[in-house]
Amino acid sequence: MGARPARQNEAMDFMRTTGFIGSGALFAALGLALVLLAGCDRQRVGKLEEGVATEAQVRQQFGSPDQIEVESDGTRVLSYPRQPEGWTNYEIRIGPDGKMSSLRQLLNEDNFARVQPGMRSMDVRRMLGKPAQTRHYDLKNETVIDWRFKQRGQESKLFSVTFGADAKVLSTAIGDDPREMH
Repeated sequence: MGARPARQNEAMDFMRTTGFIGSGALFAALGLALVLLAGCDRQRVGKLEEGVATEAQVRQQFGSPDQIEVESDGTRVLSYPRQPEGWTNYEIRIGPDGKMSSLRQLLNEDNFARVQPGMRSMDVRRMLGKPAQTRHYDLKNETVIDWRFKQRGQESKLFSVTFGADAKVLSTAIGDDPREMH
């Protein structure tokens, strides 16, 4: 995503000079970096106003999108996933007039409730964005895809979707994020 924010660089420098990273605390350093990145995302979002911000301003705040889709009416859909390590996936829509028409965090309980048995995997992926991880179980001929998210803004959770051999949803579940279990 380019250069790290200044606060993240300062945190990493502090941990290096105090020996914190050298003592095997790499995971703690990465966790701190993720917290700082999440704070930066909130600041970036706050600087963009729907109907006013241009694509250039969106790119100034978020950088180059991971993916761009162009719809039939000329709307450009910019994807900014924070998976597998973060808890958000942003979708920013730029209308035909060149202005940001919406900025949405895709990983939320409303979207999760829309995932229903029989849906195609590509439709779920379009709805939720890039997943955190994918696991295939050969004996059952099933694939489980997980997305990390924060429930009520605090608790780190996984939204898991199980797909059958036909790449259609069999079931969904929400569980604790094993990374956060102590």
